Amino acid sequence: MGTDRQHSGDDTRVAFRTCPLCEAGCGLEITVKGDTVVRIRGDRDDVFSKGFLCPKGSTLKQLHDDPDRLRRPLVKRDGVHVEVEWGEAWAVIAERLPAVLRDHGREAVGVYMGNPCAHNLGPMLYNRSLLQALGTRRRFSASTVDQAPRQVAAGFAFGSPVTVPVPDLDRTDYLVVMGANPYASNGSLCTAPDFPGRLEAIRARGGTVVVIDPRRTRTVEGADRWLAIRPGTDALLLAAMVTTLAQDGRIDPGDHVGAWLTGLDDVVLACAAFTPESVAAATGIAAADTRQLARELAAAPSGSIYGRIGTTTAGFAGTSFSTATSWLIDVVNIVTGNLDRPGGAMFPTPVAGSGNTRGRRGSGKGFTTGKGATVVRGLPEVMGEYPAAAMAEEITDAGERRMRAVVTVGGNPVLSTPNSDQLDAALAQLEFMVSVDIYLNETTRHADVILPPPSQLQRGHYDLALLQFAVRNVANYSDPVLPLPDDQPDEWEILARLGLIAAGLGPEAEPSAADDLGIATLVAGAVGDPHSSIHGRSADEILAALGAEAGPARMLDFMLQTGPFGAAFGANPEGASLAALRANPHGLDYGALQPRLPEALRTPSGTVELNHPVLLAELPRLHAALQADGAATPAADEVLLVGRRDLRSNNSWMHNIGVLVKGKERCTLLVHPLDAQRIGLTDGGQARVVARVGELTTLVQVSDEMRPGVVSLPHGWGHGVEGTRMEVAASRPGVNSNVLTDDAAIDPLSGTSVLNGIPVTLQPI
Repeated sequence: MGTDRQHSGDDTRVAFRTCPLCEAGCGLEITVKGDTVVRIRGDRDDVFSKGFLCPKGSTLKQLHDDPDRLRRPLVKRDGVHVEVEWGEAWAVIAERLPAVLRDHGREAVGVYMGNPCAHNLGPMLYNRSLLQALGTRRRFSASTVDQAPRQVAAGFAFGSPVTVPVPDLDRTDYLVVMGANPYASNGSLCTAPDFPGRLEAIRARGGTVVVIDPRRTRTVEGADRWLAIRPGTDALLLAAMVTTLAQDGRIDPGDHVGAWLTGLDDVVLACAAFTPESVAAATGIAAADTRQLARELAAAPSGSIYGRIGTTTAGFAGTSFSTATSWLIDVVNIVTGNLDRPGGAMFPTPVAGSGNTRGRRGSGKGFTTGKGATVVRGLPEVMGEYPAAAMAEEITDAGERRMRAVVTVGGNPVLSTPNSDQLDAALAQLEFMVSVDIYLNETTRHADVILPPPSQLQRGHYDLALLQFAVRNVANYSDPVLPLPDDQPDEWEILARLGLIAAGLGPEAEPSAADDLGIATLVAGAVGDPHSSIHGRSADEILAALGAEAGPARMLDFMLQTGPFGAAFGANPEGASLAALRANPHGLDYGALQPRLPEALRTPSGTVELNHPVLLAELPRLHAALQADGAATPAADEVLLVGRRDLRSNNSWMHNIGVLVKGKERCTLLVHPLDAQRIGLTDGGQARVVARVGELTTLVQVSDEMRPGVVSLPHGWGHGVEGTRMEVAASRPGVNSNVLTDDAAIDPLSGTSVLNGIPVTLQPI
């Protein structure tokens, strides 16, 4: 049960696990008496976090004990959700979901995978079997309101969307942070416990931290320099940095990368149209500051640019260049010689393996998109998904090809995806909906059946997705801290049974059947793969060695043993395995990041394809937008809206924890004093915020931390809708900022929505 030590003479024990509430991966020390958690604090012996803990991690007890957390399935009867036994919930699903598939085909069902799926082992391993059983291409997720551009850019350039370079924080001399606020959100696509402490360590050893953000965040206050950029113009700044270095004759990728690089000259030539002077009016950053930034980064002993959600969800000139921005971050890291070297931007080696550790090393099929398209707008598939912004129209406007049923796993797209009112109305028109979720929230209130997974303390945990982007190669497994009630299925069992029902096998089908088939398929593939560490061995031998423990633990053990540090079922006895992690509850550290070129590449050419035609074509489009933007004059009351996050908040689903939402109101509209004076807004007053797709009224907070012309409103608020059961969240004021987010504004390469840089007008009330 995840126990490290037992107190003698009573039933008190201490368990260790990794916090699943954000991407930082902090270790927890959890004191349990009987089946009650009495204390949670940071695990000082954790190999990665070393005792660091943010306010969220200590609230797993409150989340587990939350009276609003669902503990039994809900079925909607006459418009009201009522608790039922599991057998009845499965029977309702077996009656109605296969009927939609039979009468209207597989494409009549859509699936939405929410942010919590990336933080939980069950969905990471078993969502695929559910998707395969449903057989639909109408798959949506939180990726297209978050990180997809970063992965798409990496896919085209490096051959795989998981080959994302991360800043080597612990060894760098010069870090540029673009569109991120790690003091509030820790790392993202950069798993690093105590990210703030790592930033402070850079400066303590004589390094430099520069933050590029339209808001003076807490991260800015801890940095050496702040460049208050205009939202959505990061690509212009980056291209101008490349041109600066080209003019200076300082383009130097280094011999360690140059041998595995194609297209550098093409990219530098295409960036020549963007000079620091030509982009200054659009970015709001003086040409001299752009040149200084480029030169300092190139001159530093080591350095890196790290860009996050402000760069992946931003709009400019009526469109988005989020994938182009992510690519240009890689370009700048390359031309300054900082890719794939200590202190620069490096590729992790995940202990459980990933798409860039398996199969043939150094080359592959590469990355493509467009294996399908949405019905209404013809938006292309990206990484097996369609844009979340298209969900509503695929329900309401696709005629006979419309989605008639939806399955959601975690997440709350009614609060987290664009044009929320439109999606809210669309979900009400479905013939059937089933949700796997711990809350009756703004989205799941539309579900005919809600299946609650156990709490985070009742599930085993390994950060399978997030450790692919960690700043050290570490591994840490947590067994469940608390037992499951007798009638509560584990999360993987819920997903597996749901898939079996979708496959037509009925409500009595055993999840273990799907689990056994899944692990047998993995083993057969590995023993037949000439690049695998167990190639040529008997599949029966490997299955016997894995034992009979069903569920994620067995699959994880297989991935660990066949991963880059793996035990390979006896071939490397000291290597990674589930048994080794269980014997080391504070985790195992496999060391700092190491150079991985060319073996990490999966491109057809076996090189970094920096001039991939899809990416290179973005620069003429960017130049056209720059020219069009130069002629545009905003209205007197128009500003650009960006989001923000608070240290005690991680999307909408944590707003029902009282200790995290108490205190002063945090859902306010930050407005610069000059804008407030110009528009007639007052601190503590109300403003009407109007966008193309919607409007809302919110509390104004006048603050000079904003760049003039830019306002900020946090996302994920706006609870209390009729039919929900989140009492604490409903009692807190706030508005849903995604009422203002335009579903038509997306990045064309990744399908990611524009959540930052939204043109809005403000009116005093």
